[in-house]
Amino acid sequence: MKLAFSTLGVPGLPLPDVLSLATAHGYHGVELRAHPEEPVHPGLGPAERAEVAALFRSAGVEVVGLAGYVRVAAPGEDGPVLAEIRELLRLAHDLGAPFVRVFPGADAERPREESDAIAARRLGAAAEDAAALGVRILLETHDSHRTGAEAIRVLGPVGHRHVGALWDVLHTWLGGEQPADSYAALAPHLGYVQVKDVASAEDSTPVPLGAGVLPLAECVDVLSRRGWDGWLCWEYEKRWHESAAPLAGLLGDGREYLARLLGEAA
Repeated sequence: MKLAFSTLGVPGLPLPDVLSLATAHGYHGVELRAHPEEPVHPGLGPAERAEVAALFRSAGVEVVGLAGYVRVAAPGEDGPVLAEIRELLRLAHDLGAPFVRVFPGADAERPREESDAIAARRLGAAAEDAAALGVRILLETHDSHRTGAEAIRVLGPVGHRHVGALWDVLHTWLGGEQPADSYAALAPHLGYVQVKDVASAEDSTPVPLGAGVLPLAECVDVLSRRGWDGWLCWEYEKRWHESAAPLAGLLGDGREYLARLLGEAA
């Protein structure tokens, strides 16, 4: 497995500094938070996109994916949702990123079957655009569809190879799903895995990997035993928790921790 971290952990940091952190601490890739607060977002012009791609190439670091904020099951018209997905897909293509992350975001007041159908319809419509650009759309286990079992209610009906899953291990755990069950549900669709750690279910402030309560060893063991060899991406939610320790000082130990888990699972 290859190791990456998300720029959610280093909010607003210039890309040369992000890449310096990756190379200094032995990370193979970076997940880019695609938001106007950040250096990379869909508003970038062609020259800026080419510059970002060149920076990553020269550093020998991969863009794992773009973490977008589209909510594919949200109420409303399909048009704006599809337009936002397509903007992210074009940006990912221009940067050489294989994945775009989307959220479920269903309305809790609506019947789940209705929300599932909305999400599947939109993802199905965007799938051909994704295929044409060589990018996969990944539905993250999050908010209204936090477990693998919930995510496949959407992914199953879509049935397109350019629509898959992003396994956020925090949300499947909060949903009461065991890692083996999450993997079994998501495996046919799995793009990559977001790892993180927190002190408790009630306190989502990020802590160093291995210092909290999430079953990271079990997750890595399940992935290893099944022969999965994709990305493990550390999503440290510094942007939402200003009091959390800076990620830069944790990256080295975090990499060693993940490497140790991979070694033990081998």
